[in-house]
Amino acid sequence: MTPDRQTAAVLDRIDAPRMLREVETWAAINTGTANLDGLSRMAALLADAFAALPGEIALVEPAPITAIDSSGTEVDKPHGLHMVLRVRPEASRRILLTGHMDTVFPADHPFQTVRRVDEDTINGPGTADMKGGLNVILHALLAFEDGSGASAVGYDVLVNSDEETGSLASRALIADLAKGKFAALTYEPSALPDGTLAHARGGTGNYSITLRGRSAHAGRNPGDGRNAIVAASDLVLRLKALEAEDITINPARIEGGSANNVVPDLAILRFNIRPRTTAAMDRFDNELDRLLCAIAQDHEVLASRHGGVTRPPKPVDAAAQRLFDLVRDCGARLGQQIGWKATGGVCDGNNIAATGVPVVDTMGVRGGAIHSPDEFMIVPSLKERAALSALVLQELAQGDRL
Repeated sequence: MTPDRQTAAVLDRIDAPRMLREVETWAAINTGTANLDGLSRMAALLADAFAALPGEIALVEPAPITAIDSSGTEVDKPHGLHMVLRVRPEASRRILLTGHMDTVFPADHPFQTVRRVDEDTINGPGTADMKGGLNVILHALLAFEDGSGASAVGYDVLVNSDEETGSLASRALIADLAKGKFAALTYEPSALPDGTLAHARGGTGNYSITLRGRSAHAGRNPGDGRNAIVAASDLVLRLKALEAEDITINPARIEGGSANNVVPDLAILRFNIRPRTTAAMDRFDNELDRLLCAIAQDHEVLASRHGGVTRPPKPVDAAAQRLFDLVRDCGARLGQQIGWKATGGVCDGNNIAATGVPVVDTMGVRGGAIHSPDEFMIVPSLKERAALSALVLQELAQGDRL
């Protein structure tokens, strides 16, 4: 297939060797969500790279977030800075592009380097998820700005530092930047290595339930104790009984207790839910309150909850489907066959969709084995996906398909 003149011009403006060099440099910096030093270095590098685009760059402080520690105490949980680029904020039609700089690999993880697997593949931390995606954003926008028609639209770019742990420290920022946007693109890697996009998504929520009982000697006076571990175990069974076709519940860990001869007075249950609909999400929240009251009464313990839904389900409405169709058609002009499928995974696209803005959230590179030391990125997909996004941006600037 011979590309049309406009498509060929976009391809000519994309520097694939430079893209690969930048991804290799960025992936060599550890940016585990808790590695504040690494995230600070990465934010500065990104700010320098995105300064090649028009507009103003800001490094934004994370929102304050707390967590429950192993003693059942609520503690502050620090996060890194978020990078925001605002271009032509006065434009009547504006677009949001988002990505994240954090990875799941902490500073002491052995997976720290990038290596070439073969001519078309590299293996490295965050190469697919999503240092490659960040690079696609940059070079798609550079190609878009070098073409005609860019002045017709404005856009914001958000690169947050906490996506891998639920974007709690950037959730309000995402919602604020999404307000009034015509469309949004998020640069998670493709759902499959062939470039398939994620379509509808379920939601997710993370909870910590603290149960406080009463300690006693396990031999002399066990009846005087109130066993928090038993209460937590009972809660696990009752939670699993709430599972239905539209929601799954995964009890992940129980912490607490002490010596074997002491009735434990503390237990912390941590669990995850995956609602497929907003109705299931709301129903579970109400049922959890009821369950905690019942557990507290039946076991004579104190029960408190922390956390909740971090990303609501993401259905695909008519406007979002038109955006998917636009991406597919732009791919066809490039000789790329773009399809999509529903997935149980979540990302910041869930949060954007909840604001009513149409979003496609797997516009990043092709790759796979993310969140593991086998993570890989398919090198030619850097240029492929940058060209795809540049064409989509041109269509959003010029057309009325949404």
